[in-house]
Amino acid sequence: MSTYVYGITARSHPALPEGMGGVGDPALPVRVLEEGELAAIVSDAPEGLRPKRRDLLAHQNVLNEAGAGGPVLPMRFGSVAPDDPAVTGVLAERGEHYLERLGALDGKVEYNVKASHDEEAVLHLVMGENPELRALTEANRQAGGGTYEDRLRLGEMVAAAVQTREAEDAVEIQRVLEPAASAVKVGPDSTGWLANVSFLVDRRSAEVFLAAVDEVRKSHPHIELRVNGPLPPYSFVEPGPSQPAETTH
Repeated sequence: MSTYVYGITARSHPALPEGMGGVGDPALPVRVLEEGELAAIVSDAPEGLRPKRRDLLAHQNVLNEAGAGGPVLPMRFGSVAPDDPAVTGVLAERGEHYLERLGALDGKVEYNVKASHDEEAVLHLVMGENPELRALTEANRQAGGGTYEDRLRLGEMVAAAVQTREAEDAVEIQRVLEPAASAVKVGPDSTGWLANVSFLVDRRSAEVFLAAVDEVRKSHPHIELRVNGPLPPYSFVEPGPSQPAETTH
């Protein structure tokens, strides 16, 4: 049977609660596979697994219980290996890497920040910053709306100004929040968001990070921020370009 993997931890990690259940209906028993200095938190993989609410919550609950006892490298929902030996084989093959990551992520949580513009506020902002836009808007108004070409030109100029502002604001958000984080990982572009960034934050200084988020909201009222966290540090299981894996000798 296939093996469902919740996360990777140190072999010395405290034991999970007795009889803990994971994904599946009924919940499949959670168990631990050990290899060298590492351990994988697993269960059998249910047939036809889908991201249903019950299973998403079960996955998260296992990680929360494990994380309460020490650092865990969380696997994303749906991480399935062919069998138990395949899991222990990966632990053996990548043991040094996983041990480095466990050390780097100890006491850390992830906050994902997504940003978008308040459309009315950002239009007001770019018009206020751009005399040419204001002049063209006024000329069109005095001409009863202007010609089709004039309106098209104005629309293109406004769209370009907003796009430029999106790029500038994405950089600004990261600049303000990065000092309160241990590491940063930019997520994939997604429709409707001008920024999608994950921050690795020391659990003990999370209030400093959240205060920085509030500062962005106050100083940039045209930006709408959605913060999701604290989360297990999913985005940092693999080191990014700014955080190379260390080699121990």
